[in-house]
Amino acid sequence: MSTTDLWTYRDSALIGNALVGLDVEATDGEIGKIDEATDDAGTSSIVVDTGTWIFGKKVLLPAGVIDRVDLDEEKVYVNRTKDEIKNAPEYDESRKADEDYRAELGAYYGDRDARVED
Repeated sequence: MSTTDLWTYRDSALIGNALVGLDVEATDGEIGKIDEATDDAGTSSIVVDTGTWIFGKKVLLPAGVIDRVDLDEEKVYVNRTKDEIKNAPEYDESRKADEDYRAELGAYYGDRDARVED
């Protein structure tokens, strides 16, 4: 997955704001709820409030890690494990529009896809 694709929803019908409040499920269990979502071209992402799972931490996930959305179940499924999300670079709200911050997150989340495709 290229870095550009990482920041784009796989399903072009998704609208970020419609995802707010939905539960988020990693490949190995629930991680929290979507607190914010953006659908800006090339910079789409979701902010997940992990609640007590990792001590109230929020994480910024690029839209490209969303595997699928089940509106009936009100769940968003991401193709990352709990540990991958827990060990991600810390969410910094003041930097969420910063290109360097996005590059850091893109390198972290994009590395896995590059390894899988090889």
